[in-house]
Amino acid sequence: MTMLELALLFVAATTAGAINAVAGGGSFISFPALLLAGVPPISANATNTTALWPGSAASVGAYRRELAHQRGEIILFSGFSLVGGLLGALLLLRTREAVFEQLIPYLLLLATVVFAISPWLTRLARQLGADGGGWLKRAGILGLYLAIAIYGGFFGAGLGILTLAALALLGQENIHEMNALKTLQATLVNGVAVAAFVFAGVVQWPVALLMTTGAIAGGYGGAAIARRIDPRLVRAGVIVLSLALTAYFFIR
Repeated sequence: MTMLELALLFVAATTAGAINAVAGGGSFISFPALLLAGVPPISANATNTTALWPGSAASVGAYRRELAHQRGEIILFSGFSLVGGLLGALLLLRTREAVFEQLIPYLLLLATVVFAISPWLTRLARQLGADGGGWLKRAGILGLYLAIAIYGGFFGAGLGILTLAALALLGQENIHEMNALKTLQATLVNGVAVAAFVFAGVVQWPVALLMTTGAIAGGYGGAAIARRIDPRLVRAGVIVLSLALTAYFFIR
């Protein structure tokens, strides 16, 4: 890999970290950048997850107060997160490179659509969850969340949005507590996936460490300027760029 490609990956990771701090969706930048730099698809996915995971883990500490009120939900969801994340990662590792490469445009399209409609999706889920429901509905939602966690371990883009929707279906309304639980569960899903990727030896460590440094720097800078930027503008930019990248991977 050339110095120019490494520099571009660092910039992509820095941008991804900043976008995650402002509006989310950083993987739409960092994952395609790895592919464009010539990293094989499965290794690119594993390396991207590994590179961005420390930033997610560091965010959990900022939500200590909100998490303290949700011990029951933490215990319940964490088990599904760990099992689902591991199953998704193992599924990815058992997928042939050529098959995963063919899936990439569709996965990017799915993640882009979920990201684009996330405000509507969350509102709809909150309306559906407002009527409470019995244990059967709760079991169904937990089954849905297990599928979301499996998806997160397999690919991951849009995981946080889907998790928020599942929490809204359960009737949660406090957005700060929802974000806290979402961040913790995403950290667990990705963390167990990273462990599987490391054990399988598919992480490109020099690239991952370089991108981790960039993502942390971008996240710190993004958090510092988040109050000055309208997240809707950032979201719009991410959607336009992700649509362009999705189209590129469909036609290349």
